[in-house]
Amino acid sequence: MRAPRESRAIHSRSLATLPSVSKVGLVLGGGGITGAAFHFGTLLAIEMATGWNPDESEVLVGTSSGAFVAAMVRGEALHLDSFAGTGETKEEIHEWLNGYLYRRAAPRGALRWMRKGLLPALRRPSLHVALGSPGLYRTDGLEEWVSRAIGPLADSWPEKPTALVAYDVERRTRVPFGTEAAPKVSLSNAVAASSAVPFVYEPVQIDDRWYADGGLASGTSADLLLAHPEPLDLVLVIAPFAATEPRSSGRFYEDVFDNAGRAALAAEMAMIRQEWPEVEILVLRPDEAVLDVARPNPMSVGATIPTFLETLRSMRHELAHGSVWQVLQNHLCETLPAAHGAHA
Repeated sequence: MRAPRESRAIHSRSLATLPSVSKVGLVLGGGGITGAAFHFGTLLAIEMATGWNPDESEVLVGTSSGAFVAAMVRGEALHLDSFAGTGETKEEIHEWLNGYLYRRAAPRGALRWMRKGLLPALRRPSLHVALGSPGLYRTDGLEEWVSRAIGPLADSWPEKPTALVAYDVERRTRVPFGTEAAPKVSLSNAVAASSAVPFVYEPVQIDDRWYADGGLASGTSADLLLAHPEPLDLVLVIAPFAATEPRSSGRFYEDVFDNAGRAALAAEMAMIRQEWPEVEILVLRPDEAVLDVARPNPMSVGATIPTFLETLRSMRHELAHGSVWQVLQNHLCETLPAAHGAHA
């Protein structure tokens, strides 16, 4: 099986092997602002336990909130200040996050939505009803957030292979920015396009195309890793919207999103295993305790820090689990003894 056509090659100025023990493909799935908190907590927990820097990933694929965190990884800004500012009180942190996430948009795009999303969906009902929908908020705050966190890199593209996934509203296809098949854009533009959640954010226009949240195609798009010219040793997937167990007090739509996320990810992992039978795949997902604070509204500013803290607690146990720690030790630890990492 060949790699997906739209991603045969991921742009990079240098494809040299990065200084990690193994060649690692890192996939950061979508999941709202609480999903970003889950990513931050999980990646920082892995780094504390193993000493591995996520920026050492040979290839990085990010979707929606995962695209934002991917930019933080490549921009060496994977620290709490870049995510929650320097505020010391809950109110200060909420103000910081609201200032970037929720900038009111002037109503526009209704006719485009009716033409591209609503009318086609009425004829053939599907989730595509959301395509091109007007949003309450603008994405320029997301672009500014990325720019302030990572500096000049926001206006260019990482040297290391990186793909950020958005969705073309008119063509109804995913667009992995950072690959040869996608338009060349800045990193901050790609984050905004990938994160344009329908009905929350207005679609993002790049050149003459309109883009929405990459999760409309897949919450993870892990199969894009197959664009790498040689097999990877480890595929590490962090999937906030692919929980394996329903939350006991969850809303019905939570399970719908998780079911869709699990199905897409399972198909992508099957493709990877068929192409690279020797690869190890590790998927890290939120447990019910994390879901209890991250849901039912994954765009809740008030839930971000509780989700981050609960993720650290969860990962302390998850990463120390025998089978999980063995994979991490095999691929991410250079000299760290097992006992030290397992109890980090």
